[in-house]
Amino acid sequence: MPWTFEDAAPMIGTITEGNCWTGTHMLYSNVALNRIMRLDVKSGLVDVFAENTEGTNGLNYDADGNLYGCAGDGRKVVKFNDDGSFETVVDSVDGLRLNSPNDLAITPSGAIYFSDRVGDSNPEVGITYSAIISAEKDDEGNWVCTRRTFDTTQPNGLVFSKDYKTLYVAQSDFRASESRDLRAYPVNDDGSLGEGRIIHDFGPHRGIDGMTLASDGSIVACTGWEISGPGGNVTHFDPDGMIIEQHPVVAQRPTNCTFADGDLYVSSIEGHTLVARDTGLTGHLLYPQ
Repeated sequence: MPWTFEDAAPMIGTITEGNCWTGTHMLYSNVALNRIMRLDVKSGLVDVFAENTEGTNGLNYDADGNLYGCAGDGRKVVKFNDDGSFETVVDSVDGLRLNSPNDLAITPSGAIYFSDRVGDSNPEVGITYSAIISAEKDDEGNWVCTRRTFDTTQPNGLVFSKDYKTLYVAQSDFRASESRDLRAYPVNDDGSLGEGRIIHDFGPHRGIDGMTLASDGSIVACTGWEISGPGGNVTHFDPDGMIIEQHPVVAQRPTNCTFADGDLYVSSIEGHTLVARDTGLTGHLLYPQ
């Protein structure tokens, strides 16, 4: 049965991303205006949680309730404090600057896996590849980055399976010579990733931007655009990449989504904050439980 989407907050007019559920409020990044908004899902009131965020896009909590974000313009992964201020977690790998961290997923042990993409940054002073990179603490408590994928050209959204033995990655390169697909990488005991396999090929169409995991292990993703294919929609995949359902949205390009209990909140390139209620699904989140 199609999901019905309604407005959850006023449309901002510039891209929103990084939906993240606090347990009482929905956070989402207003990327172009360098701020993070906070929506009270009961009252519908919106305020500003953080400003001057250096282009923070993806947001996610670890198991202890610490909030992390991908500050794309600042070329780093950051940790947010309760007052909206933030501190740098990592900004380099193998001695070279990151380029443009985009989205992140976190393991129960606290390892942060994030997508980093060569874009507007100067590759002469940073890494020259686009990849999934992880940040973990060493024995002395220092954060250390490690490159994890070697076959991605524009990785985007990423999410772990329920058992954290698979990392799902959206490969979202718009160039005609590259692919747009959903990939599944086995996670090895040492944190490295095995050979990825394509579980869904979007052909010439947009593919996935952001995605989230449902409590039954299925994947809910923001897909499509106005240029080709079925248009902007939210697609529900099984763990093997087969489409279960596809739900159109009014947004031309939905960007990211996450669950708040049984409701699905969706952001968009136009600044929509949409919600679908009674989806029959709940989210699988590290925090809040």
